[in-house]
Order: sequence, then structure tokens, then C-alpha cells
Amino acid sequence: MELSGGARVTRRVLLGATAAGLVATATGCSSDSPEPPAPKPPDPQAVLLGSLIGDKERLIALYERAALGSAKTAAALEPFRQRHVAHLAALRELLPAGAETGPSSPGVPSPSAGSPGPAEESAPAEKPVSIGRLRDAERRTSAARPRQMAAASPVLAQLLASIGACEAVHAVALGSLRV
Repeated sequence: MELSGGARVTRRVLLGATAAGLVATATGCSSDSPEPPAPKPPDPQAVLLGSLIGDKERLIALYERAALGSAKTAAALEPFRQRHVAHLAALRELLPAGAETGPSSPGVPSPSAGSPGPAEESAPAEKPVSIGRLRDAERRTSAARPRQMAAASPVLAQLLASIGACEAVHAVALGSLRV
């Protein structure tokens, strides 16, 4: 093969130049665009806390809906609701900085044995909740605590034991509540 100007290019020179170009291209591509690091898996404790916080928020909302029934019902249920608010605050204190929770956090699953069912989540907010429904919700949440404690850190497990005991007492006390 002749180039303009009369210089001859051999097949060996042409193949060598092509191979060198391929090596340079391959090396350039791999060093310019490294693979992105795999996303860090979520902290299991943060996921558990997010679920617990979401469950507490739903339980508090149920108490608030139950209080719509009457002023007498609202007054009788307020101490129960306040204890759940205190539980919520204690759970939030254990949440690592920067971790998100609640319905606005898609990465934090919150269904658990203590979660209200689909009918409770889709029910209109202005419709009062019965004491029986509150009692059932308290039973479900307290029954879920031992399973949750198995996956929790020692500090969180102690808190869950206390919260579960309180919820169990709530279930009993709601059974004798006459409003």
C-alpha cells in the first residue's frame, strides 16, 4: 500500500498501529469511566426503627380518630395517646442522624403485625374509631414486639420490651373502659 508522497506502508505496520489504537481506546475507556460503587445497603436498625415509627404514627392517628366520638371518649383516651407520643419520641431519639422515616420515605418499609389494615388506612379521617378497634390494634402491636426485639440492638430491644408491656396493658385497660 502506498501513501501519498510515495511512502509504502506494510501490512505489519498497519496491523501494529490498529492494535495499538485498540489498546489505547480500551485502556482509556476503562480508566475514564470506572463502575459506580454498589449502593450501600440500608442499616437494618434504621429500617426497623422506621417501621416502628410508622406503626406508632398510625396508632396515634387511630387514637385521634377515636377521640372524635365524644368529649368524654377523648378525655378517657388522652392518657393512652400521650404514652404513644412518648414512645414515638423515644424511638425517634434512637434513629441515626440523616435516616428518613414515615410515609414520605419510600426506602423504609413499615408494614408489620402492628400496622392497621388496609381498611383502617383508607378510612376517612373524620370517622371515629371504636374502642374495640383500638384494643385490637394494641393487641397486634404488643404481640409483634418479641419478633421485633429479636432483630433489634440491645438498647432498642429494651425499649421495645417496655413499649410492648405498655401496649399490652393498654389492651387490657381498653377492655374495661366505659365511655
